[in-house]
Amino acid sequence: MIEFTEEMEAAIGSAVEDRVFMTIASASAGGAPDIAYKASAMVWDKDHIAFWERALGTTYQNLLENPQCCLMYANFAKRLGWKFLGIAEVLTEGPIRQQVMDRTIQFELDQDPERKGAAVIIRVDTIKRGPQVVQQREPQPA
Repeated sequence: MIEFTEEMEAAIGSAVEDRVFMTIASASAGGAPDIAYKASAMVWDKDHIAFWERALGTTYQNLLENPQCCLMYANFAKRLGWKFLGIAEVLTEGPIRQQVMDRTIQFELDQDPERKGAAVIIRVDTIKRGPQVVQQREPQPA
């Protein structure tokens, strides 16, 4: 079962204020890796993380081709860090896209004045702290 702890929610929620930016690792369908900062990352609900994808560049294209990804939160000053591994859904229209945009920090929205971005919702399947798995989603029956 995946359920973010209060500590995780607070850390992710204050990441920008703490000058800590979450990163996302993605890969193309062919396996070419990429990593990018996501200042708009937010806890969406008990087991999803969302962000506003304003650049529509490599991360966007990779997630369309291959939705497997890993978000990392690392705050060395507070000695906190987690890896959130999961499956991304890219939303270019609809009410959930609007809801993510409504919750996105103003700095990120200011970089996308025409609001051409997409919402990305990641279903977290595994949470790790270092090499240790701290939470994992149960496999779904076939």
